[in-house]
Amino acid sequence: MQDLTKLWSRGIAEMAPYVPGEQPQGGGWIKLNTNENPYPPSPQAVAAMTRAVQERLPLYPDPQSLELRQVLSRRFRVPVESTFVGNGSDEVLAMAFRAFFQREGDILFPDVTYSFYPVYARFWGIPFRAIPLREDFSIAAEDYAGPAAGIIFPNPNAPTAAPLALAQVEALAAAHPDCVVLVDEAYVDFGAESAVPLLERYPNVLVCQTFSKSWALAGLRVGFALGHPTLISGLERVRDSFNSYTLDRVAQAGAAAALQDEAWFQKTCGRIMATRERFVAGLKRLGIDVLPSAANFVFAAHPTLSSRELLEALRARKILIRAFKGPRLERHARITIGTDNEMDAVLKALEEL
Repeated sequence: MQDLTKLWSRGIAEMAPYVPGEQPQGGGWIKLNTNENPYPPSPQAVAAMTRAVQERLPLYPDPQSLELRQVLSRRFRVPVESTFVGNGSDEVLAMAFRAFFQREGDILFPDVTYSFYPVYARFWGIPFRAIPLREDFSIAAEDYAGPAAGIIFPNPNAPTAAPLALAQVEALAAAHPDCVVLVDEAYVDFGAESAVPLLERYPNVLVCQTFSKSWALAGLRVGFALGHPTLISGLERVRDSFNSYTLDRVAQAGAAAALQDEAWFQKTCGRIMATRERFVAGLKRLGIDVLPSAANFVFAAHPTLSSRELLEALRARKILIRAFKGPRLERHARITIGTDNEMDAVLKALEEL
């Protein structure tokens, strides 16, 4: 048969794309492998999306997503010109790599972190240096000293769930005034400190967040960035060179309504954090080592099983978690926090194992 890969552009065959978490088919699964929110989204968001479906789908959405950005502006107390939205925070991050990191020198990020970062870097041809985490899996600002074309890290980090104190984030921003320090805050609402208060003093800081986790809208695909208007303008130039209509009407309506339901937000995040602490206590009773978490997941090491062995054993019980490879990670698994009943089922399975 003819090899049609010869029709690909140069470099496509050598790409190593990001591998998303498994999305199982059929029911009966306890799905704790992709850090989704176990609860339904705000009823206000559902109502707004329903209206959007019923009313104006034949028309293109607002390419500027102005209503959503105005709500973001009010909630985070930044100018509208300091807001940017995209089709999930992954798209926003991809645009940021193109807008800010294709400069002379290496960009820096942790060696144990969100695995999309090296994928983006290679995709855009950006040289990078992975900075080793400390022995306790923490990020230390002083390890990022010296020249850099850009810095990016999640806070709290993924997959370790470890937060970086705001003073450490500020130290990074102050030490690197000539490059963008991008703080990926996908999980910040579960116990970490946001870097948004730094934006007024540090125009080189860009904060990226998502509606997928704390707002329970992963299926909607909405992410956003907050930063100096000049940084936002750079993102807009990249976006409008690809697709001006990155967010559809339903996504804009649902995200804007969700942001305004503060009671739902506080209640849901509180429930997840309470379940997390209860689950961590259960893991420790079973002799399983677990790092302190400020996210909606935990990073745990079984005393006798590798993470791959643990994944297969739990998968046989229709429980999905995320396993890792490598000398520092092969014993560690990432387990999303679900409902109390789901986490009780995990603890019961672990006890049986």
